[in-house]
Amino acid sequence: MKILRIIARLNVGGPARHVVWLTEGLQAYGCDTLLVAGVVPPGEDDMSYVAAASGVQPFTLPQMSREISIKDALTIWKLFRLMRSEQPDIVHTHTAKAGTVGRVAGMMYRALPTRRCRFVHTYHGHVFHSYYGEFKTSLFLAIEKFLARFATDRIVVISEQQRREINEVFQVGRRNQFVVIPLGIDLSAYASWRGRRSHMRSELKLNDGDVLIGIVGRVTEIKNHRMFLEAAAILKRTFMKARFVIIGDGNLRSDLEAQAKSLELENDVLFLGTRTDPENFYPALDIVALTSLNEGTPLTLIEAMANARPVVATSVGGVADLLGSPTTQSDEEQGYQLCERGVSVASGDAEGFARGLRRLIADPELRDELGQVGLEFVTRKYAKERLLSDMAELYRDLMQIESASHLARSPKENPSR
Repeated sequence: MKILRIIARLNVGGPARHVVWLTEGLQAYGCDTLLVAGVVPPGEDDMSYVAAASGVQPFTLPQMSREISIKDALTIWKLFRLMRSEQPDIVHTHTAKAGTVGRVAGMMYRALPTRRCRFVHTYHGHVFHSYYGEFKTSLFLAIEKFLARFATDRIVVISEQQRREINEVFQVGRRNQFVVIPLGIDLSAYASWRGRRSHMRSELKLNDGDVLIGIVGRVTEIKNHRMFLEAAAILKRTFMKARFVIIGDGNLRSDLEAQAKSLELENDVLFLGTRTDPENFYPALDIVALTSLNEGTPLTLIEAMANARPVVATSVGGVADLLGSPTTQSDEEQGYQLCERGVSVASGDAEGFARGLRRLIADPELRDELGQVGLEFVTRKYAKERLLSDMAELYRDLMQIESASHLARSPKENPSR
């Protein structure tokens, strides 16, 4: 099978790792994949090193950028020409921008008298709320509905909750187009987490008893780091001792550093920037936080659980699928819910988030219990091997559909048979 895999850019985040893992790992399933990516713009950290470490050499399209641009027309033309030269069996697009230009180019390619190609699009998240204003959001939603109807054979979502939101709430696509394929990660990278706890803690000069709370991800508006700092300030006012780290970088870093100073947190919050050693920094954390306004299935929570770290997260996107159902110990009136595999808080509720953190800070046994349950869950559900197997099965199914379609046409195309 020849696969053309397209992503807008290999910036820091789960999608970049996901496409590299698929490109490299599906070779064992008979998939010859060309990974196509745009250029990471200034202000964003590049994860091309992940591709290089896996022996993946992306085909770069410099014109493919995150924002809408006149360059999109050139990107579409270049993708169309690439499809003509590569003649893929399957074109698989990832993220909104690549999904748009890739599928528009695909509509042009399908119009040619060539053998048919199947088109797959993966939603790692979506931009249907909390990213843009009303007009821009409505425009993007209309585009997605059009592409789902006319240029997509299968729509991959990474959780059932995300499927319900995209298909039922926002009415994108038909139900039978959707396939739920959860993320997968290389669990072996975190197998020795117990022995790595001291690595970053020694670097930060922390005692073993110091509680360290960390948030991991791009420092951008959608991640809502402001709420993380507000919750830290609330904890400090209530004399709850903890240290905080922000791991990641982005356009809001200087603003957040100013906010931390205004909240008198300059000695309590450390901005560590981008780090390429998750096998060291996750074990150092006692609690992993996520304050996002919108998410697909956040890789940072899966990685936290793979290191047996308890999590406190806003209940957005696929977070609910990771945290599980509320338990009988739920304390919703306090602004948080204790769930099977973590603590859930309503989006935007800094006070509730602080109370959820306080609950875990004060209860080391609960932290250990949630960490162990989370580890068992991701080991069972989110192994990279399961991801590769699921994706290979989807591709095989699509190729069988194509073979059946070809056989159905053959008598008409060649009556002498």
